[in-house]
Amino acid sequence: MPSTSRKAQQMPTATKGNPFQVHAPIKTSGAGILPQETSSLSIVADSPVILKILQNWVPRVSPYFDKEHYTYVGRQIVIQESIEHFGAVVWPGALALSQYLESNQERFNLKDKQVLEIGAGTGLVSIVACILGAYVTATDLPEVLENLSFNISSNIQNMNIHKPEVRKLVWGESLSEDFPSSAYHYDFLLASDVVYHHTALDPLLETMVYFCQPGTVLLWANKFRFSTDYEFLEKLSSIFDTTILAEFPESNVKLIKATVREN
Repeated sequence: MPSTSRKAQQMPTATKGNPFQVHAPIKTSGAGILPQETSSLSIVADSPVILKILQNWVPRVSPYFDKEHYTYVGRQIVIQESIEHFGAVVWPGALALSQYLESNQERFNLKDKQVLEIGAGTGLVSIVACILGAYVTATDLPEVLENLSFNISSNIQNMNIHKPEVRKLVWGESLSEDFPSSAYHYDFLLASDVVYHHTALDPLLETMVYFCQPGTVLLWANKFRFSTDYEFLEKLSSIFDTTILAEFPESNVKLIKATVREN
């Protein structure tokens, strides 16, 4: 997630520590909404799954007030946060996307895939993608990269996984110079809570369009707070084929899949 240079001063406080339970996926019928018998997180065809965020937060007695412990894919992940940048805080979209990737490995198999995360923030989603076997490039603004690099390197050391790359990426700037399309093609583009009340929405959309080539799957999880969030989703849907894969009503988070529209 971008830093304060891209944000207004209106952001909710991150919530931590509650052991949420998962809603069963739902489907509709002529009789109304019926719960499915399974408690699986797999997708219901043509209908978004209704979920709660499993924050996987592990309480620890620690002298560091700025570190949070999570568990994904059987691994403990320690995230160092910072109050200096909004991009150095774990927001609900990152929790939702991490949970979804962990729970839907057959549908979205990241093993040996090229994955780019934009607005990577603390690096939680990139770390989960690495553990799932992806070749990950985690990107954000220059002022966020130090904490991002620290979190990624400290969590993947001694793991037998593809080593990720951390790079600067300012939305809409120097895309073809820094990431020429002839040399870079990503199977997955990941983004979480990159849309909020800031002035960089057009450059963000430009960046998504640039990196989403034929065959690329964009997975975007976002807490919907403002009318501008829905307006961005409308613009995205006018360019890409989009599907809402899951919704997390208690957190106001939606998870959207987007792919290049076929002619």
